[in-house]
Amino acid sequence: MTVYIDPPTWPGHGRLWSHLVSDVSYDELHVFAEELGVPRRAFERDHYDIPSHRYASAVAAGAVEVRSREVVRLLTAAGLRRPKGRAQ
Repeated sequence: MTVYIDPPTWPGHGRLWSHLVSDVSYDELHVFAEELGVPRRAFERDHYDIPSHRYASAVAAGAVEVRSREVVRLLTAAGLRRPKGRAQ
């Protein structure tokens, strides 16, 4: 199982966020997030939003650190990308 996380650089709700993704399946991603203790409500279309204070925990649990543009490339290549405004 490999999941990926980008640096916490995305602002929102007074904090910075990372994106946690899988390049295999949403099921793989949901299992990893659940084991990490991330609530399902943090899942948005094709990724989990992870607050900056949880970044190190995700990496320690096995998430591979990648650049933000790599997250989009991985999702697109796996056919898992769900952009905003498109039907799911």
